[in-house]
Amino acid sequence: MTIPASRPITANADPALLRAYRGIFWDRVLLLKRLESYHPDIVINTFGKRELVLINRPEYIHEVFVEQADKFHKGEQFKIYTRPLLGNGLLLSEDEVHKRNRKLVAPAFVHRRIRDYAKVMSDYTLRAMSQWQDGDVIDISREMMRITLGITGKTLFNTDLSEEADDVKRRLTYLMNYAEQQLRIPIHIPFEWHTPRNNRVRKEIAGLDKIIYGMISERRNSKTDAGDLLSMLLLARDEDDGSGMTDKQVRDEAMTIFLAGHETTANATAWMWYLLAKNPEIFKKLQDELVVLGGKAPTLDDLPRLPYTLQIFKEAMRLYPPAYIIVRTAISDCLIDGYLIKKNAAIIISPYLLHRKAEFFPDPEKFDPDRFSPENEKMIPRHAYLPFGGGARVCIGNQFALIEGHLMTATIAQKFSFELLDSTLVEMEPLITLRPKGGIRVRLLEVK
Repeated sequence: MTIPASRPITANADPALLRAYRGIFWDRVLLLKRLESYHPDIVINTFGKRELVLINRPEYIHEVFVEQADKFHKGEQFKIYTRPLLGNGLLLSEDEVHKRNRKLVAPAFVHRRIRDYAKVMSDYTLRAMSQWQDGDVIDISREMMRITLGITGKTLFNTDLSEEADDVKRRLTYLMNYAEQQLRIPIHIPFEWHTPRNNRVRKEIAGLDKIIYGMISERRNSKTDAGDLLSMLLLARDEDDGSGMTDKQVRDEAMTIFLAGHETTANATAWMWYLLAKNPEIFKKLQDELVVLGGKAPTLDDLPRLPYTLQIFKEAMRLYPPAYIIVRTAISDCLIDGYLIKKNAAIIISPYLLHRKAEFFPDPEKFDPDRFSPENEKMIPRHAYLPFGGGARVCIGNQFALIEGHLMTATIAQKFSFELLDSTLVEMEPLITLRPKGGIRVRLLEVK
C-alpha cells in the first residue's frame, strides 16, 4: 500500500525551536510549549535523523491509542533507559507479553479488591496525620510520598514500607534524573559499561531490588496466600504448560507497580494541596462538604456523598498531570487525518498541553473543580483528559488511584488546611513524572 504525501506542519529552520531543543536539558515543558506554538493540533518536526510528532488533538490521540494502536509501541528511548530499573514488566512490555502481563496483574485491581484496600488507605493517612501538630511546617510533597508508599506496600504486598519512604524517594529521584538525562543527550554510554555513573545507577537499583526481592523471598518461604498482588504473581500459572513466574519476572511486575503505584498519586495529591492552599475559598467549600462525615474517617461507602472532593482531585490532575508526557514509536508508516507519520517517528502526547486547550477547558489556567461536576464532565471529549493515558494501555491502577486520592483528601481536609510558606510559584520538575521542584513547604492549620 502506498502512503500518500502528508501535509506536514514543521518548524525545522526556526532558531527559537533549536534553542528550545537545547533547553530540553533543563525543561522539557519548554520544548512542548514551543512545538505547540506552531500548530495547536499536530506538529511534525525532524530532530537529527529522527522525526518527532507532537499530537495534541483528542481525535488524533484516539487514532494512536485505539484505532491504530497496533502501529505504535512505547517510546524506544524510554524503554532503553528505564529497563534496568523496570525490566520487562507491564509498563515496558509489548504485544503478547503485555497482554499476558496485564491479565496476570488485573485481578489485583478489580473493584472487589479495591474495596478491601480502602480501609488501609484511610488508616495510613491517619497514621501520618497523628504526627502532625497545628503550626508545624512540613513538606507536603514528602508527606504524600510517605503515605502513598505505605499504602502501596500494604495493599499490594502486605508489607509496611513507611520507614523506607525517604530512602525510596532518594533512590528513585536519582534514577529518574539519570533516565531523563539519557533521554535528552545525543550520545550515550551503554549501560553495560562500568562507568562511575552506571555503577551508581546499579547501586540505587540494587537498593530497591533488596526491598522487592526481600518481599518475594519472604512470601515464597511462608507459602501463604495473602490475597494481594504479590501472592497473585507468585501463584500465577501459564495456561499452556502450567509453569509459574520466575523471581525475576515477579520482580519486574512488582517493581513497576511498586514505583508507579505511589509516585504518581503522591505527586497528584501534593499539587492538589498546593492549589487548595492558593485557593482558600475552594478549600472552605471542600471542608463544608466533609461535614457529612461527622469527623469520622471516610470509608468507601462515604465517597458517593463527597462528589466535590473528587472533583478537586480530578482538577488538580488536569493542571498537573503526573504523567505529563506520553511517548510512542511508530512501528510502520501510517496516516492520521492525512498527515503521514513515518516509521520510527517519535509520537509525543502531552496531557499537560492537552489539559490546557481552551476549547475544552475555558480559562484553562484557572483551578476550577466545577469542570468535573457530573453535568460538565460529560461534555469533555474522549481523550481530551488523560491523567491515566488511554486505550488498551490505560493505567491499570486508575480506579485505585482515584479512590486513594478521594479518601486521602477527605481524611486530611477534615482536620487540616495548609498555608504556603513561599508566596512564589512552586516550579515544576519534569522528570519521568511531574514533581514539584524542591517540594512544597506549608504550615499546618488545624481545623477548629
